[in-house]
Amino acid sequence: MSMATDMTVTLRLPTRTLFEAQAIRLTSVAPNGAFGIWPNHIDFVTALIPAVLTLRLADGSDEIFGLDEGLLVKKGHEVSVVTLRGVRGDDLETLQDTVQSSFIQMDEDERQARSALSRLEADMVRRFAELRKPQS
Repeated sequence: MSMATDMTVTLRLPTRTLFEAQAIRLTSVAPNGAFGIWPNHIDFVTALIPAVLTLRLADGSDEIFGLDEGLLVKKGHEVSVVTLRGVRGDDLETLQDTVQSSFIQMDEDERQARSALSRLEADMVRRFAELRKPQS
């Protein structure tokens, strides 16, 4: 593997790509603690816990993200992060508010979807029970 000055970092959600860019440093938190990755870091796979992920981009700017549980895979000069939920933040002060409002809304949407699915299942069971009744 050649020595590189940057790595491609891609953050993916179930429905879309949240972010993709060239970075020179990544930091986040795994179940066994915080870690950092540089472009020439050894290939690496780890689970992620809900935490802040920070990137130092190739242009010198910083990006921060609030992520839910996920998985990080570094292979060569490519880093892929997949997570159930994630938001991009402007700064650490506002990131917490953004995470809370976004994740609370996602939780409410999931709760409503589960409730609708439960009603559909109950209705289907009731209709099957009606089919089994003898006709008079």
